[in-house]
Amino acid sequence: MPGTGKDVILVLEKVCKSFGGLMAVNYASLSVRQGELRALIGPNGAGKTTLL
Repeated sequence: MPGTGKDVILVLEKVCKSFGGLMAVNYASLSVRQGELRALIGPNGAGKTTLL
């Protein structure tokens, strides 16, 4: 699991999303703890918005 404990406020595990034959997100995992700042960076069309 990406994050464990009481202070974890968001957990994404093995997230997948495809549009037709295009795999936009493939088994992405992310955890965010309370008070933590995270950034998703990448080129246009990389699946950042789709992940969330």
